[in-house]
Amino acid sequence: MKSESKKKSEKKGLNRIVKTNVLLWRSFSLLTVAIIMIIALVSYGVLGNAFYNRAKARISGTGEEVCAIVRSAKPITEKESELKELTLVTGADAFVIGDGGEVLMPYGFKATQSWSDILLAAQENSGEWAEGKTSVYSTHTDGGYTLNFVGCEECGGRECMVLVRYPLSSIAQSVRQMQLYIIIIAAAAIAITFFVSYFVAEKLSRPLRDMSATAKRLAAGDYSVEFASAQYSEIADLSAALNYMKDEIKKSGDFQKELIANVSHDLKTPLTMIKAYASMIQEISGDDKQKRNKHLQVIIDESDRLTGLVNDVLSTSKISAGIDQLNKKVFNLTEYLYGVINKFGYLTETQGYNIMVDIDPNLYTFADEEKIGQVLYNLISNAVNYTGEDKYVYITLKYSAEENRIKFSVRDTGKGINDEELSHIWDRYYRSNDSHTRPIKGTGLGLSIVKAILSNHAFEYGVTSEEGYGSTFYVDFPAVDSLQ
Repeated sequence: MKSESKKKSEKKGLNRIVKTNVLLWRSFSLLTVAIIMIIALVSYGVLGNAFYNRAKARISGTGEEVCAIVRSAKPITEKESELKELTLVTGADAFVIGDGGEVLMPYGFKATQSWSDILLAAQENSGEWAEGKTSVYSTHTDGGYTLNFVGCEECGGRECMVLVRYPLSSIAQSVRQMQLYIIIIAAAAIAITFFVSYFVAEKLSRPLRDMSATAKRLAAGDYSVEFASAQYSEIADLSAALNYMKDEIKKSGDFQKELIANVSHDLKTPLTMIKAYASMIQEISGDDKQKRNKHLQVIIDESDRLTGLVNDVLSTSKISAGIDQLNKKVFNLTEYLYGVINKFGYLTETQGYNIMVDIDPNLYTFADEEKIGQVLYNLISNAVNYTGEDKYVYITLKYSAEENRIKFSVRDTGKGINDEELSHIWDRYYRSNDSHTRPIKGTGLGLSIVKAILSNHAFEYGVTSEEGYGSTFYVDFPAVDSLQ
């Protein structure tokens, strides 16, 4: 039941996966629609308020002009003439109402509302009469909204009320027309946004889809693929990284195939010899002590070869897995180096190798003793494998008082390393194309193990080589007091 629930959960998660172009298109569209709708709604509301405030300011100005005409000392006929002209220019209705409610000066009045209702609304909004008092209010009629201005003025020695009315029907029509334009523009902008965002999303996601298709071909083992670059810097960087990854995977695959071939060959030879010499001991030299010891030594040597191969592979696996921890301590590097050199003593006795040493006494360092042993052994073994026909190997370990460092170096007299190969000798599985002079072949892991160990210690190391004059590998160790 638990397994089925987990499968359903995973399936549900997969169902939520959305294509990049769809996600981009959806995001662009929603964002743009939201922005357009906000702008449209704000504009819609602001436009209506702007027109209303403008109309309110206009009727207030007209009302003040009417009040000025009424309160002037001009003859009544002249006032009526000015009031009539003003109503014709502004399109407003103007009235001067006496204290008894009678209309003294009516101009421009249109019967869209009963006079009693108009008069009642004016009296309610003007409140108690006070000379110079004004107010603006709106009323609703069958024809729409109307703005009203009420002012208290004296006319002919009487308390009068000035009423100016301005219908908003024409303004409302203009506002509605403008708001309709806003809606149409917003709808058009949204439609354009959908199409534009779709093409933009397609353009942005196309390189990713191409990379996905290329990656599938790469996963199928086609290393000839090339991740195409793009005009966007992030995708271009991703393409470059994927191409680098492809090259490294191909290189690693080639190296691993070579490793399997090398290890298979190197394992087969000692196993064959171990079996052959064991049979010889059993059948021929069992009672002959001298022959038996000679055959047993071959078996021991071949077993050492197998142990070295297995240790190289195990060390590489630990380094790759990141579990190869350092266990640092102070130890006598001089004595430890002599111990490593002694392991190659059988080569001097049986194959004529000459290991020349120049080693300062009692030099101490602080490092992982076992791993430094791997470094020393691998570097000396490499020199033995690649030294010249004279079979000389030179080993030095000297103290530098100026730097307070211990300088280790091992030099062979072989063909040297050309510049092209020099940059690859520390790579995993890499081996020089030149043939070994020593019959024991390595796995191509030795120098990569050296590099990993010394990098973890943060020790300086390197190689100098000149074609035809051999190579020198060196390591700088920190010098410490023996009592530390």
